[in-house]
Amino acid sequence: MDTDPAARFVVISGCSGGGKSTLIDELAKRGHAVVEEPGRRIIADEIVRGGAALPWVDLAAFAQRAIEVALQDRKHAARRSGWVFFDRSLVDAVVALDHVSGERHAEPVCHAHRYHTRVFLTPPWPELFDNDADRRHDVGAAIEEYDRLRDAYPRLGYEVVLLPKIPVPARADFVLDFLGAHAN
Repeated sequence: MDTDPAARFVVISGCSGGGKSTLIDELAKRGHAVVEEPGRRIIADEIVRGGAALPWVDLAAFAQRAIEVALQDRKHAARRSGWVFFDRSLVDAVVALDHVSGERHAEPVCHAHRYHTRVFLTPPWPELFDNDADRRHDVGAAIEEYDRLRDAYPRLGYEVVLLPKIPVPARADFVLDFLGAHAN
């Protein structure tokens, strides 16, 4: 495996409610290092401390926090060995900030902090989509976000691999087979 830590940092991104976190949990059960989604951690922290950096209150502040968290996650992940699977990435956070601000931040930040060249995207899967206390947007907003990410990753030099709509264990096998990681 490449000695550059970024070559070991595999992103699982895509449509909200498409099964990313469930796939990440399966990869963790199989012994792989994982990094939980920054957004969920930020929401939990903001609610506890009464903050406003919540996607439904101040999306720009939320995206800024997600960028900070994603950068810290990369730093901590560099200490791990083997594949490290990220539930979303710095790219997701910067694309959200670009969307809400109407400015372009993605290229310089994302080129300076790379991940594995292949990014796995969960496509929209409306049958799985479910709201909860932290996911207050509807499936239409989730699909719009997916479209932005599907366009951004290749523009930033990543190869996008769409995850098939198959059961979670088979999805994990698909990712690991694609990476050739079963032996690791």
